[in-house]
Amino acid sequence: MFYRNIMKLEVSERPINNPTVSRTHEVKFGNNIIWLDCVDNYTHAETWLQLTVPNVQEATNYLQSNGIETCDELEELPENMHWIQDPAGTVFNLQCKTSEVKQN
Repeated sequence: MFYRNIMKLEVSERPINNPTVSRTHEVKFGNNIIWLDCVDNYTHAETWLQLTVPNVQEATNYLQSNGIETCDELEELPENMHWIQDPAGTVFNLQCKTSEVKQN
């Protein structure tokens, strides 16, 4: 089901099979997609960002050589994706440009 909200953005609820996310919505924001996940046991909102790269392994190696480790224990991901976190605690999903945008 697609609908437009007050900001006139295209929004649709998508099916999800994830132990921590009860509902998810895809919001089209120009050429970008924002995913809004409902996580019932979180006490505050968090922003997790997606970084798309041509080659996940090369990007991971580069980040690790610069002191940035993956934190894949945050949530299960498909192969060839990683979670990383900046010093402020913002979470990023590192994935290939050709991967599905959301694979839960």
